[in-house]
Amino acid sequence: MPDGSAADARPDTDGPDLLAAAVRAALATVLDPEIRRPITELGMIRSVDVTDGAAGTGAHVVVGLDLTTPGCPLKDTLDRDVTAAVRTVDGVASVAVSMGVMSAEQRQALRVLLRGTDAEPVIPFAQPGSLTKVFAIASGKGGVGKSSVTANLAVSMAADGLRVGVVDADIYGFSIPRMLGVDRPPTKVDDMLLPPIAHGVKVVSIGMFVPAGQPVVWRGPMLHRALQQFLADVFWGDLDVLLLDLPPGTGDIAISVAQLLPGSQIVVVTTPQVAAAEVAERAGSVAVQTRQHVVGVVENMAWLDQPDGSRLELFGSGGGQRVAQNLSTLTGTSVPVLGQVPLDVRVREAGDGGTPVVLSDPGSTGALAMRAIARQLASQQRGLAGRALGLSPV
Repeated sequence: MPDGSAADARPDTDGPDLLAAAVRAALATVLDPEIRRPITELGMIRSVDVTDGAAGTGAHVVVGLDLTTPGCPLKDTLDRDVTAAVRTVDGVASVAVSMGVMSAEQRQALRVLLRGTDAEPVIPFAQPGSLTKVFAIASGKGGVGKSSVTANLAVSMAADGLRVGVVDADIYGFSIPRMLGVDRPPTKVDDMLLPPIAHGVKVVSIGMFVPAGQPVVWRGPMLHRALQQFLADVFWGDLDVLLLDLPPGTGDIAISVAQLLPGSQIVVVTTPQVAAAEVAERAGSVAVQTRQHVVGVVENMAWLDQPDGSRLELFGSGGGQRVAQNLSTLTGTSVPVLGQVPLDVRVREAGDGGTPVVLSDPGSTGALAMRAIARQLASQQRGLAGRALGLSPV
């Protein structure tokens, strides 16, 4: 047998092949910023080409990356993350990313991968096996800070490690995009929408689809269809909590939420003012007709902290407790006051700036109150409505 024949019979695992495998392993650590899953798992890596550099200088790597859409808003993020991951591989001297676009077949495969089926989309949170807690944040009238509460609760839960989504269901008075600092629409992959993520929270709102300053002039059936699309056509992934910022009052959207999400639970937001509290009770009392559970009441703008440590109750006092007591009597269940949020200019400033106060000023009184309420909601059990109980006749 000639010398070296055994070695000649082994495949060449040194050089480009071994390095390419190491590069692919590094790419498996890169997450798509919208879907939050590895780009290798999503079929986005088209190729990995390794070219030996000059002696002792290392190799040049070209990664072929297929984007979900031609105008992917986060392609610069992907370019940066891919380059950074590949540069960590020993032996790589330089990296280039060659971007392309998924074919129709690739996008179809991606949709099936994400949804688990190629059937018509359904509302995942309405399925019997869903473990997502759904809270509809309601109020009787506008101006009580319902959207501000929603935004801060969502970001608080995300900061505690939960997977959180927000549907801005206030079609006419949407404000969640501003409060969470979202300035772009969802990415469209054929008939599936990938929601933008802000502060760890997935968000969708009609405000992402209409030009600035343009009103939404819709009636009941269109409102219902829009909400249905937000819930079914958007790829939410596995959420721990979904929050819906409802419009004030007891109109079409509140009824649609009960129909589309029978397991959703209601959180009522009010101010201490008697007039606001009376109207808030009506929003909560809808639960009796829709058979939803009222989780509790949040009293917003409860007082204004003074420099001397005293509290100035600008809107009176006791409104939240009054609403909770009356709803407890009306529903026949215990409806607690989840918390009181003081009137704090920092809450307003943070909302206008797109970074909720629980992040921008976590030690403020408003932020501490919001975090405490968020943790109470996170500890709630998912409602039984719409769930399979696993019972069988004897």
